Amino acid sequence: MTNRLSYPKVAIAVGALLLAVVWLAPLLWALDTSLKPEPETTRTPITWLPADPTVDAYRSVIEQGSLLRWFFNSTIVAVLVTGLTLLVSVLAAYGFSRTTFPGRKVMFGLLIAGILVPPQVLIVPLFQEMTALRLVDTYWGIVLPQVVAPVMVFVLKKFFDGISRDYEDAARVDGATRWRIVWAVMVPMSRPILVAVGIFTFIGAWNNFLWPFIVTTDPSMMTIPVGLANVQGSYGLRYAQIMASALLGGLPLLIVYALFQRHVVRGVGDAGIKG
Repeated sequence: MTNRLSYPKVAIAVGALLLAVVWLAPLLWALDTSLKPEPETTRTPITWLPADPTVDAYRSVIEQGSLLRWFFNSTIVAVLVTGLTLLVSVLAAYGFSRTTFPGRKVMFGLLIAGILVPPQVLIVPLFQEMTALRLVDTYWGIVLPQVVAPVMVFVLKKFFDGISRDYEDAARVDGATRWRIVWAVMVPMSRPILVAVGIFTFIGAWNNFLWPFIVTTDPSMMTIPVGLANVQGSYGLRYAQIMASALLGGLPLLIVYALFQRHVVRGVGDAGIKG
């Protein structure tokens, strides 16, 4: 019986290992290519390990390109989008979860409908709005259209619904205002899910290509994904530099996720339980 019960576990472990290999193979190939001299990247037959490893591709990307500027732009944009999204989502989610006002159900229905609207549909009106406000080629022009995230409001609202109202009642007895209840009671109790939402928002803002590509024409305002697209066009067949740029562009996300992985897993688990 013990052996029979272990077969599913073995199968799951083998399946997870295979998926990990499939996921890691392109990443390892990109790393391998970035460490090769440029002529070796197009040599046949293809070899896995570089005959003469070098970091010339990384040096060229950093010295010749605008990668550091794109890093700075992506960091500013991702941090602003994450902070503002959390602020707006927390307040909206608390309003839907804990207050009653005219049109509440209608507005929540519109929120759900907003989740179903593809972002590409809003590109033209958003660009016209940014042009009218003279926010093209500015950080705010990149940031503001990404701040409203209906799915994040929905996730936080469902989490707030699972928090007992006894905590709020106790805070009101102590004289706390609604504003203080939000930031002194609800937010501290929701820290895991807020971290998870923040990480997902940060990753989405960092990886967003379409909107920054539309709203920026100045190379000095480009973010990492937009800049890398231009690098691929300008580098031509310099595969080592392309792979080096891609790996450097994704490195911050790997570091952020590694630092907050425990909070993300806990937040997602709590959201599933509370929801």
